[in-house]
Amino acid sequence: MVKVYKPGKVAIVLQGRQAGKKVVVIKQVDEGTKERPYPHAVVAGIERYPRKVTRRMGQKKLALRSKVKPFIKVVNYSHLFPTRYALELEGLKGSVAHDTFKEPSQRENAKKTIKKLFEERYVGGKNKWFFQPLRF
Repeated sequence: MVKVYKPGKVAIVLQGRQAGKKVVVIKQVDEGTKERPYPHAVVAGIERYPRKVTRRMGQKKLALRSKVKPFIKVVNYSHLFPTRYALELEGLKGSVAHDTFKEPSQRENAKKTIKKLFEERYVGGKNKWFFQPLRF
């Protein structure tokens, strides 16, 4: 079978609280593990997208509206919809692992690093399509 969910692949979550949100695959497990005996992926996505900004807005308002609220999650392949897009994953790879989900403090630290990476990418103007919510 062809590997669809490679690290860096952008997908859309189909089920659960984050349904309709865009995510980036950080790590994929095709065979499953003892705790999760199904194919799944560790993903990082955007829970709250940045808001629209205009030229008339000041620096303070621009900074407030450019904030991103991320989430990290382990998702079953059947709840993901792959897209044709991919993101570069220099900083994301080391920030989240399977051990991250065991300890809440590690989870919060991982979210903070992902938030910083996503906001840098958004402010830099890279991958604009990733930071816009789906309209459906």
